[in-house]
Amino acid sequence: MSDLDFVSGSKPIGLERGEGPYLYTADGTEFLDAGASYACTPLGHCHPAVVDAVQEQVGRLTFVDSSYPVEARENAYASLVAAAPDGLESAWFCNSGTEANEAALKFARSATGESKIVAATRSFHGRTMGSLAATWKDKYKKPYEPLAGDVEFVPYGDGEELAEAVDDETAAVILEPIQGEGGINVPPAGYLETARELTDEAGAALVLDEVQTGMGRTGQMWACQNAGVTPDVLTTAKGLGNGLPVGAVAVQDWIADGAASHNATFSGGPVVGAAVHATVSTIVEEEYPAHAAEIGDYLVTELEAALGDDVREVRGQGLLVGLELKRGANRAARDLAMNHQILALPAGRTVLRLLPPLVIGREEADQLVDALTAVIGSESEGN
Repeated sequence: MSDLDFVSGSKPIGLERGEGPYLYTADGTEFLDAGASYACTPLGHCHPAVVDAVQEQVGRLTFVDSSYPVEARENAYASLVAAAPDGLESAWFCNSGTEANEAALKFARSATGESKIVAATRSFHGRTMGSLAATWKDKYKKPYEPLAGDVEFVPYGDGEELAEAVDDETAAVILEPIQGEGGINVPPAGYLETARELTDEAGAALVLDEVQTGMGRTGQMWACQNAGVTPDVLTTAKGLGNGLPVGAVAVQDWIADGAASHNATFSGGPVVGAAVHATVSTIVEEEYPAHAAEIGDYLVTELEAALGDDVREVRGQGLLVGLELKRGANRAARDLAMNHQILALPAGRTVLRLLPPLVIGREEADQLVDALTAVIGSESEGN
């Protein structure tokens, strides 16, 4: 098997079932899931609360559109809004993160009456046409150009450049509180606060893309809470249904009141609504954000001690961790999978991304450290 085979989109590991932080092949080989399929399973695989809720709902009512009141949908709305940062009182469900970001940009433009979108270098907001226009890398965008216009990019983390870009014609600034696909880039202290101040002054919307950083992953329910910043629009997906396809947009009242009509057929269907309610309620009630902070601190401390100068940097928050390697991340991910039964993800060419389910403990963290020490240490010896 070549490196290309492993990273081209079809990984040669046939998975049959999952339980907690582990996945299993048909012959029973166990893999520690340190990627959580891009943060989609914060409660691990087949969490009983989610399984029970979905099974009960799918046997009772699989789907009716959102014009009909359904208890599962109402419960999902209530649990999401209750868990959202204070001030985000309205929500809308969709099917994915890119659809949530697409709606967020539409809401900002219609509520402000402006069209300019300010986005950041190294950003990733999705693959539909509007979200793609606010995504940085040409490899995602070039085949589909021309995209939606009036998007200006500024260096991520640079408050002065952001201030130069935000003006009276700005509808929204869209940022990831921590960049995921771009390399697990943590902004400097005060950056999100600066974005909040600038958008307030300009009458623009601050849109925070928490598709990957939300659901307790960074030690708070939402990464923006680590900075004490409440956006006008917050988008989420991935872990929202613990593996079921669902996204959401939560907004402040001025956005809800000023947004034009928007909807989708499958918005908040009963089955995904049951999954959302079970997932959000369990994360909050079982205090998984605090657990993620504790285990994340332990994991980073152990990685730094074990790897030392073999890596350029270990960075992140909670259980969103990036290792800046001296050699390719794809090679390291392949070695972890094939030789150590651990599934991890690259985030760019040189960053290895760890997004384990929030249910891991120190035993799984130690397993990760031991495997990464073996993989990265051997690569360093080969330099």
